[in-house]
Amino acid sequence: MRLVTLLVVLSSFRSVLAVPPVSEASEGNNQRSDTRIQAEFSADDFDWRELVPTLFLATSLPGEQGIKALLENSTVLRNYVANEVRSECRPDLNPCATKGERIALEGEVSKRIDRIVQEGIFHRHKMAIVDYPLVRQPYPFSEIVALRREKQRDAYLILDLADHSYTSAQVQAKYGVPHDTNVLEWYGVYTYRLDTARYTCKTVFEIDPVDGAVIRVAISLKRRKHL
Repeated sequence: MRLVTLLVVLSSFRSVLAVPPVSEASEGNNQRSDTRIQAEFSADDFDWRELVPTLFLATSLPGEQGIKALLENSTVLRNYVANEVRSECRPDLNPCATKGERIALEGEVSKRIDRIVQEGIFHRHKMAIVDYPLVRQPYPFSEIVALRREKQRDAYLILDLADHSYTSAQVQAKYGVPHDTNVLEWYGVYTYRLDTARYTCKTVFEIDPVDGAVIRVAISLKRRKHL
């Protein structure tokens, strides 16, 4: 993803209205989310609301640590990496964690995500960024981008969709009618927002105006200034 495109996505967070906030009980939760390792993973299995505690945690961590927290707790990336690990398992050539060995498999997944961060992180425009392509197909997502602005208390996670199989109708069925819609250049926008005393979390779904398919999901979380 080119940085200029990415910045256009982030600018779309400005025009949003509120939806009822989730409970703040889990805001400070720094436990890694359940990997839910499985062979099949659909775009509808992804739920941006589950990332709120991780985004909140990432805003309190410096660049690389914040990026690592975002990616280690991403169900999308953990499932993708787990499938890669399984594809390499050969009893005669490369014994490794199998589906039944959840602890060993999750450990290998975490180790590989650590390597993704170490090898892929770069800094630009006062942001720490990891832009990782998800090239193994079939998989519903084609790219994951994690960002942490170095001087601000915010964090971002962006996902590109691999095809046009996830629709705006499915988005509304899962999250309800968007409280703000807009048109930005070549795509439409559905925006959802969570407001609490501690943060504002905004999620933008970019929609192809031709067929109504989701082409990108961008989530941001910003801590309140008084915290």
